[in-house]
Amino acid sequence: MTQDTVLLERDGPVAILRLNLPERLNPLALPLQQRLREVLAALASDASVHALVLTGAGKAFCVGADLSGMQPPGDGRSLGEWTHDTMVSLSNRLVEDLRGLPVPVVAAVNGPCAGAGVGLALAADIVLAARSAYFFLSFMPRLGIVPDLGSTWFLERFVGRPRAVAMSLLGERIGGEQAAQWGLVWACVDDDQLLAQALVTAHRLAALPAHAALEIRQVYDRAAQQDLSAQLQLEAERQRALIERPSFREGVRAFLEKREPRFRP
Repeated sequence: MTQDTVLLERDGPVAILRLNLPERLNPLALPLQQRLREVLAALASDASVHALVLTGAGKAFCVGADLSGMQPPGDGRSLGEWTHDTMVSLSNRLVEDLRGLPVPVVAAVNGPCAGAGVGLALAADIVLAARSAYFFLSFMPRLGIVPDLGSTWFLERFVGRPRAVAMSLLGERIGGEQAAQWGLVWACVDDDQLLAQALVTAHRLAALPAHAALEIRQVYDRAAQQDLSAQLQLEAERQRALIERPSFREGVRAFLEKREPRFRP
């Protein structure tokens, strides 16, 4: 595989990252996964990047695992063992990389989003879907396996257990408009406006305090794991720390001066 499997562009403080196997609808081939992790690591340490847009080249976002590349490794491990090891060491790390990125992530789902591609998209902070896009959990209906790359974690929280289970068992395609109605994505937009709207959203996010993405992810992740009393305590603890930061003082000044805050990166 000689082509660049991941394309990276810049629009000021916003990085645009495209999965780039368009002739195959952007499957998660191993070279693509490896390159994607490298690019995400570089972005995480680049102070000039304040937001990221993740999308797919061509007509699809991502159709999930590269089934044509799944073969027994020839080292004594079964295909199941090899798959487990690859997920633990590589594929699952992609989701953790996105969730740990210190800047907000916008997923622009520009077409089919299937299999493991669903987990990849939902790992973003904000998901926009083109009107022609759809989400498809092919795992159990087509292959007899469970959804992965965090799909089960995200879906139960975003759309509730009844819809998550039905999507997993029935394998019906959930179009962009339906996904927005369910709360699976933030918004559904016309195909020709998807990237433009994703960039508008990303630039708004880029203007937030530098700690915004990590703080918001972490506080909502904790909310799903603990009771109200514990969450109230967590909120108080985070306010104690964050109110000491320059961003809070700037926000108060902007409010009193009736202007938009200007946060330092």
